[in-house]
Amino acid sequence: MHYDILIVGGGHGGAQAAIALRQAKYEGSIGVVNAEPEYPYERPPLSKDYFAGEKTFERIMIRPAAFWAERSVDMLLGARVDAVDSSAHMVTLSDGSVISYGSMIWATGGSPRQLPVEGGNLPGMHVVRTRADVDGMLDGLDDVAEIAIVGGGYIGLEAAAVLRKMGKKVTVLEAMDRVLARVAGEPLSRFYEAEHRAHGVDVRLGVEISGIQGEEFVTGVRLADGEVIPAQMVIVGIGIVPAVAPLLAAGAAGGAGVDVDAYCRTSLPDIYAIGDCAAHANDFAGGNIMRVESVQNANDMANAVAKSLTGELTSYHAVPWFWSNQYDLRLQTVGISAGYDAAVLRGDPQTRSFSVVYLKANKIIALDCVNATKDYVQGRLFVTDGLSPTTDQLADTNVPLKELAAALMAN
Repeated sequence: MHYDILIVGGGHGGAQAAIALRQAKYEGSIGVVNAEPEYPYERPPLSKDYFAGEKTFERIMIRPAAFWAERSVDMLLGARVDAVDSSAHMVTLSDGSVISYGSMIWATGGSPRQLPVEGGNLPGMHVVRTRADVDGMLDGLDDVAEIAIVGGGYIGLEAAAVLRKMGKKVTVLEAMDRVLARVAGEPLSRFYEAEHRAHGVDVRLGVEISGIQGEEFVTGVRLADGEVIPAQMVIVGIGIVPAVAPLLAAGAAGGAGVDVDAYCRTSLPDIYAIGDCAAHANDFAGGNIMRVESVQNANDMANAVAKSLTGELTSYHAVPWFWSNQYDLRLQTVGISAGYDAAVLRGDPQTRSFSVVYLKANKIIALDCVNATKDYVQGRLFVTDGLSPTTDQLADTNVPLKELAAALMAN
């Protein structure tokens, strides 16, 4: 079997790469190796709308099944690449079959980190990464009253919000001294802690887990101080491990992900990497090497690679953005706040509509906007242009950000 372009991974990045290639009138053969048995679907709803039963699987599919056949994109479902031979331009699948390629786009994302403690593999332990993961949780929920969530990141908090709506008793266990500590400033963390507690979630901070209790099934989470949190289900949301082992084994540069250049090219010939697994120098993080785990990053990298493969060499340069829905709160983030040296609160969290603006060397690098869509939309210009307003100007909600931006640019 041979494909002119072989895409490994059927998530957002892999699907968008195939779509963008056909939109660019690429006429060569395209194959997509997807480890899951389903056609590509949206991941964010897994911990939100799909988990809550507000969207069916058909509604979160990126495109209907017929779309791929109509555009001559071969979907190799339930298949996994185990080995890469970059010099021969071939991959070996888990069933032993071999596929040759002209160019390859690696878009595998990652697998959820497991909890490395005794009992971590007991039935009743769950992660949120695939449709099968969420379906597995839903199948057992009727018999579950108490749920422990390990990790106070977006996945854990979104799951907690859905489960509280279902009437479950929920405990969030976070190792750091605040939730969202890796991605947001303290004002946002404290706001979300208060919101979840107000909705009945038991939020525990600075906790260490020593083991999972149970014999044939989970019964509780044992903390380092000896306390046991009763739970008939445990959801672990402590990040992902980039799925790049076959590439690294083939000699690709990388470690915590696979390294790519400004054009998403790996160090191996004719192999690109995009999405969660691609470590790149991000222009909106001061050029620091990082992986960005977002739909935006996956899609924009896919679009850049599709252009390069169809004759228009294109570097990846896109403003990062993220979102999270919890209860009636919509958080929208633009930019990368890592490394900020000042944070300005714009608005009053008590009103449940406010923004946190992050600055570095007096320039805005990111905004977290809670139920404040105008700030999110208008704040993008500050991030892209590196404008330098004063903290008093930023804190003044009587002046829309677009007016402030116009005034600064005029001067």
